[in-house]
Amino acid sequence: MRILENISELLTLESALNKDGRHLLPEDLSILNNASVVFDNDNILWVGHTSQLPEQYSVITDRIDCSDLVVTPELVDSHTHIVFGGNRANEYKMRLDGADYQAIANAGGGILYTMNETNKASEQELFDLAVERINRIASYGIGTIEIKSGYSLTYDGELRESLIIDRLKKHFYPRVQIFNTFLAAHAVPKSFKSSSEYLRQVVIPLLKDLAPKNIIDAVDIFHESGYFDEKDTRELFDVAKSLNLAIKIHADEFNDNGGATIASNYQALSADHLLCTGDKGITDLANSSTVATVLPGTGFFLGKPQANAKKMLAAGCKLSIASDYNPGSCHFDNVLFVASLSAPMYPLNSAQLWTGITLNAAHALGLTDQGAIIAGKKPRFSFFNVKNVSEITYNWGRNFAVQKL
Repeated sequence: MRILENISELLTLESALNKDGRHLLPEDLSILNNASVVFDNDNILWVGHTSQLPEQYSVITDRIDCSDLVVTPELVDSHTHIVFGGNRANEYKMRLDGADYQAIANAGGGILYTMNETNKASEQELFDLAVERINRIASYGIGTIEIKSGYSLTYDGELRESLIIDRLKKHFYPRVQIFNTFLAAHAVPKSFKSSSEYLRQVVIPLLKDLAPKNIIDAVDIFHESGYFDEKDTRELFDVAKSLNLAIKIHADEFNDNGGATIASNYQALSADHLLCTGDKGITDLANSSTVATVLPGTGFFLGKPQANAKKMLAAGCKLSIASDYNPGSCHFDNVLFVASLSAPMYPLNSAQLWTGITLNAAHALGLTDQGAIIAGKKPRFSFFNVKNVSEITYNWGRNFAVQKL
């Protein structure tokens, strides 16, 4: 057993957990001052003021003084695309200079460029690049990261990506938890006549072959006009459900295509993007267990209007925030920074901000055993070298994170 003791501020989120991450008020941060946490490898055993530590724990010798630290539930980035080759810096310049998506695609850019660069890279090159990226992300205090496949778009390439993510999971655990999401349905290669042809010839056969290996944590699809339609999405989700795999969805990014409603009907872990989600989709999310994941960095990067988080929160949606770190539409990897930046714009109060990158973000990955610091939860913490939690989000772009103690 170990003790974190004399914690300057401990953000427990106990009240936010009791409210299922919805309709949150600032006091739902449930902050304790001069606090202690007793834990073993698997569970938090006791949480409270240091002065009230039960006598049964007084004999523990493995103690960590946190008198100069803020401790929060572990930060979670629930939507990333970390495994890719090449970079698309020139596209960003083209976009700033007025080029639209089609002009960039005509110039050889876009997701198909990343597909070609990813497929050209060796497995070891892709692994090494991802290790570098994950180490940088972890340095911000982020300890759980979802990683999607989806930049190969061939049977062999997507198989390789899923295996690389599994290798990363084993390489980083327990310092960093990695969640492996299967997103072979990310785009349709030009060699296929239709999305359904690609889905049935590549995506579903590979998913059925991968499922028995027990390395896939969830199945995702880019449900959007020109990519995968409702019929495709339901077909893939039905297969995933038959294989007892959780599901997620890229929904309503370019248009309101009813993606949020589909996610709610299928009890998806999360519906992500939601830039164009209308009233029905918001209502359906609010009345479901599906987490509404907003990706403000994508809106900033592309210069698009943001998701209507204010309406989602008012309706009672369970809101999380993720980075969408990827090479094309959001080459930014710090979810804490992007959440701090977007909070005044949405707007979010302090409890909504912190819950969005801890508790609700964990639930967007089905990790209901973490996200709050209370007895019985997993001991997954983030540490910051400040006196109070408000300093972390006030100082945009400064990194106060302390590596795992």
